[in-house]
Amino acid sequence: MKITGLNFDIVWRDRAKNFELITQQLENETADLFLLPEMFSTGFCMDAAEVSDKNEESLEFLKKISKEKNAAFCGSAPVEADGQFYNRMYFVKPDAEVVYYDKRHLFSFSGEDKVYTPGKHRVIVEYIGIRFMLQVCYDLRFPVFVRNNDDYDAILYVANWPEKRVGAWEHLLKARAIENLSFVFGLNRVGTDGNNLLYQESSHCFFADGKEIAEKDGNLVTAELDINELKDFREHFQFLNDRDNFEIKI
Repeated sequence: MKITGLNFDIVWRDRAKNFELITQQLENETADLFLLPEMFSTGFCMDAAEVSDKNEESLEFLKKISKEKNAAFCGSAPVEADGQFYNRMYFVKPDAEVVYYDKRHLFSFSGEDKVYTPGKHRVIVEYIGIRFMLQVCYDLRFPVFVRNNDDYDAILYVANWPEKRVGAWEHLLKARAIENLSFVFGLNRVGTDGNNLLYQESSHCFFADGKEIAEKDGNLVTAELDINELKDFREHFQFLNDRDNFEIKI
């Protein structure tokens, strides 16, 4: 499976402009799955009442571009639903099937937990024979929640992870791949947001042994996920069989 991530400079609080940029920058690209950064339509903004989708605008955009490119699309957007705000990660398939995950671990350092409502469930979606665990940015710091119970093959992280803490981002992505015997694709944004935070190019895809498998071309990050290679690796190194048994209480 070919996955391409777009680590673009999100225009602050301008949904229409970001939709335009995504469409333009992916116009000539082909992939089975395209990844977009966290809050790809607005940037990581805490003014939820002003920027959140009220009528599923970001979802409708993903459905449209997914159909046009005959590829799945995945990314998160601020959403208002049932009187609450969510940092919601959508996985949209070309046939318009939608699976979503609401970010569980909200970034208290920025006050995200005071504005948005945390999700309550792990979400795994299967596409073209690969099982994906959906995760958003700060979730990366919490390995218990994402522990592989032999129920997924890859983790997708979409993020707005600033340059000043990018070392942690890169080390933790590799750790999640190694400890869970999984592919891990972490897509970060680039540029500067409305809070003057700088984001450097730092997107990666790691194999289960921690090896980098992504190729980069401008603001595109592409990786080929070979599920048979992963199965062979897991068959040889059966480390998941020795994992601890526990339940997560939310």
